[in-house]
Amino acid sequence: MTYATLDHLKDRYTARLLLDLTDRGDAPTGEIDAAVVERQLVNTDAVIDAYLAGKYRLPLAEVPPLIRDLAEQIAIYKLHPFEPDAKIKADHDAALKQLRDIATGTVRLPIEGVEPADRTGSGVQTTDRARPFSNENLRGFI
Repeated sequence: MTYATLDHLKDRYTARLLLDLTDRGDAPTGEIDAAVVERQLVNTDAVIDAYLAGKYRLPLAEVPPLIRDLAEQIAIYKLHPFEPDAKIKADHDAALKQLRDIATGTVRLPIEGVEPADRTGSGVQTTDRARPFSNENLRGFI
């Protein structure tokens, strides 16, 4: 299951745009090429998973609305065979920035049951030795 689907893209960007982007044959069929869309949705999932892998256990049990939104923005950008318009490019760049924020922990996903990846050596370290100077052994100096 991908983070976004063809139906999600149709709802957000219209079937007409998807038809224009995917009907690439020499003889146009007048139909959305679902295989082209599916290939880009899988590629989009790979990009998102690469960012999430450091913080979350994959595959995600449930897809948060934020991840679906980011998947839609990245997938529509990837579907453009040529330079997309400025709005789609800006949305794509913003989606990648948000994924970087998720990867660094600035943005956290509200997912039940998903724990951050185990990190070794990233905790507070203390020493168990007694303090060399204390109120008792400095009595009279202070």
